[in-house]
Amino acid sequence: MPEGDTVYRAARHLNDVLQGATVTTWDLRVPAFATSDLVGERIEGVISRGKHLLHRVGDFSLHTHLKMEGSWHLYRPGSAWKRPAYQARALVGSADWLSVGFELGVVDLIARSDEHTVVGHLGPDLLGEDWNATEAVDRLSAAPGQPTAVALLDQRNLAGLGNVYANELCFLRGVLPTSPIGETDAVALVALSSRLILANRDRTERTTTGDTRPGKRTWVYGRQGQPCRRCGTRIRRGELGPRETEERVTYWCPRCQT
Repeated sequence: MPEGDTVYRAARHLNDVLQGATVTTWDLRVPAFATSDLVGERIEGVISRGKHLLHRVGDFSLHTHLKMEGSWHLYRPGSAWKRPAYQARALVGSADWLSVGFELGVVDLIARSDEHTVVGHLGPDLLGEDWNATEAVDRLSAAPGQPTAVALLDQRNLAGLGNVYANELCFLRGVLPTSPIGETDAVALVALSSRLILANRDRTERTTTGDTRPGKRTWVYGRQGQPCRRCGTRIRRGELGPRETEERVTYWCPRCQT
């Protein structure tokens, strides 16, 4: 699932070319909204909220979530698409640009005034203009027994972190993914979360090590069995989640993280 920085960049690129334009193409290829038609409406803007995207068009918002396989592409009208047409779930176009959402995990069309029904549950947005670190700390601290990695992934605590960041943050703070969040320094963890995602906000190649070369970008994520970059101990892999059906892969160094 894309991290919040990826969704932020997608929204920014869409907004750069669509904001202020008039809709000339509108096609939602999901049964619930297949008959909707916003052609002629003004595109007020495209924003991200955590891992969610909102195309604000007239009095409506097209709410989408990429989930695991989704992506938004921009094309000039009439140009060839890079993915097959049968994967397209939403088309929003102007006279100059066509945005196509492929394999979107969520497609909702709601009134602008109802945006809170789809994103109101989210915690402070790490990349939002209204980012509130104090509120994020308070939310993380509200369930002190929750494993740190699980707490970081809970979008109700702070919005935008995915599994890569959760694992890397645990390593950088020297705590196990399973360590109770109440036993960690939540203030330092939130501050590092903000710095790390901001540092990657404008990069196409995410790095937590500072090295953008392939194979050098992470400390522990995706490195099962490889030597820790700090101490040489073999990186371990496990699974963790709030419940069995929601487990995510975890990686850690048994020496650097305690």
